[in-house]
Amino acid sequence: MSVENLNFDRVIERKNTDCVKYDSAAAHGMPEGILPMWVADMDFMVSQRILDAVEERVKHGIFGYTESGEGYFKAVAGWMEKRHGWKVEPEWLVKTPGVVFALAMAVKAYSETGEAVLIQEPVYYPFRKVIEQNKRRVVSNDLVLGEDGRYHMDIEDLEKKIAENDIRLFLLCSPHNPVSRVWTAEELIQLGDICRKHHVIVVSDEIHADFVFGDRKHYVFANLKKEFEEISVVCTSPSKTFNIAGLQVSNIFIANGELRSRFISRINASSCSGPNVLGLTACEAAYRHGGEWYEAMMKYISGNIEFMREYIRTELPGLKMTETEGTYLVWADFRGFGLSEKELEELIVNKAHLWLDRGAMFGRAGAGFERFNVACSRSVLKQALEQLKEAVDKRFPVCGRT
Repeated sequence: MSVENLNFDRVIERKNTDCVKYDSAAAHGMPEGILPMWVADMDFMVSQRILDAVEERVKHGIFGYTESGEGYFKAVAGWMEKRHGWKVEPEWLVKTPGVVFALAMAVKAYSETGEAVLIQEPVYYPFRKVIEQNKRRVVSNDLVLGEDGRYHMDIEDLEKKIAENDIRLFLLCSPHNPVSRVWTAEELIQLGDICRKHHVIVVSDEIHADFVFGDRKHYVFANLKKEFEEISVVCTSPSKTFNIAGLQVSNIFIANGELRSRFISRINASSCSGPNVLGLTACEAAYRHGGEWYEAMMKYISGNIEFMREYIRTELPGLKMTETEGTYLVWADFRGFGLSEKELEELIVNKAHLWLDRGAMFGRAGAGFERFNVACSRSVLKQALEQLKEAVDKRFPVCGRT
């Protein structure tokens, strides 16, 4: 049996592989040679168990139309039950080529042109895009950054926005990207009870469910109350957990038969049929055999987060890092430097030579923040932080701060 790929310090060259992260700087208006820490995939070699399974499938030499069998469902369901205490049924499963595609199908299935759809900004920017590009109206129940360095839901405003805008669809991000909150059971139950009261369908993007740190726990929204199953569409995928986004496979669970039928009808109308054969192979192998790799990867990323926290504390005191409870995305607060959006972009891109995701991309509430992807080797993370420190020290010569 092949030795598992557990050397996360290893730097793997991704340039010239048609990689979006490393090979598309010019296409995105970024200077060549910039260090990319933006798009959410990992720089780690995937589990050897996934590689072995895909290689074996490739050897067959035929890649015709394919559907998953019982073994696939058992692998997915086994992971959900073991890792999240959620027992799913085979008929709930709908496979899609990605979670963003599923969000778009949900917007089409559960709302009409011109209607309002609720999100919580700052949030992953495709949430807004799939609403607006389908000619619906965005309403945001903005998250509130507390003095504890964590974001919180404004529950009173949530219910007010739902009532005032006749909301029928809510796109929930759990764990939250980019602010890295892992919602508590109490927060989700409050949210869910309000949505039930007002007959709101909750589409819960739980793609980062496996990235939870410390003593925190991810709660599957639909699993908190039996009643929540009836209003839920739960979006999951192995793509973030096992670094296989390019294989395009996601598992969407819809317990309510009527909601499931409406969702499937929209997929059929899009003429998107037949899952990616190698995606199915990789997903089953990941959930069946990827536990060792996953545990080692989580330990490494947790170390990266702590490394970044300590570096900021000692070397970049003008910068604040919000509490990273989940995901491998660090949400950093640059507002203390007193820079305009244009000045901040100049500092990050042209002085520090870093390609990050600007906070304003995630909504107005994200202005002045930057999102770092720390799913990389420690040496690359260190290089990025050193480049940032050098740029800050030159911009603010006195102690490297305002």
